[in-house]
Amino acid sequence: MNPYAQPQIRPTTADDAAEVVALFDDAVAWMNTNGNTQQWGSKPWSQIPARVEKITGWCAEGHSGWVSMLPDGRIGGFLVVGDAHPYVPAATGSELYIMALIASRADEARGHGRRLLQHADELAANDGINELRVDCWAGGGGNLVRFYESAGYVKDSTFKVKEWPGQILTRSLAVARGA
Repeated sequence: MNPYAQPQIRPTTADDAAEVVALFDDAVAWMNTNGNTQQWGSKPWSQIPARVEKITGWCAEGHSGWVSMLPDGRIGGFLVVGDAHPYVPAATGSELYIMALIASRADEARGHGRRLLQHADELAANDGINELRVDCWAGGGGNLVRFYESAGYVKDSTFKVKEWPGQILTRSLAVARGA
């Protein structure tokens, strides 16, 4: 089987929570190894009860969480859509908000984040929604912002939560379809 084939995407279940938390732990370890302790800190998410509870809730909901699957059955990525976070300005129209997106650092998960963003496009289109928004960390030279821009998102506005710099980005499906 081609490890870079389009991954299967399915709704989350409560059973996915531990594996999804492990994705966040791996991301924190990778970031810290690369000198980034500002984005998500230096403590593994599995050691922060509020974060474990949030992910467990997202996975158990079954209607807002999605996982991409690696050929061997492991989770390669995780997406949550829903209402904008409280620290983000309200939308001016209908939108699908990307609350969380993460992909494994494993080579075989390459492209899973982008595929999950495509899935968000599909979800929005199926609901007749033409606007997607996401927020992300704007620090670290803007690498994460550039990732979203490369996926068709456009910078909208910035914000701060304490000293954490954030960027809101939007994606218009009408523009993407050439409408």
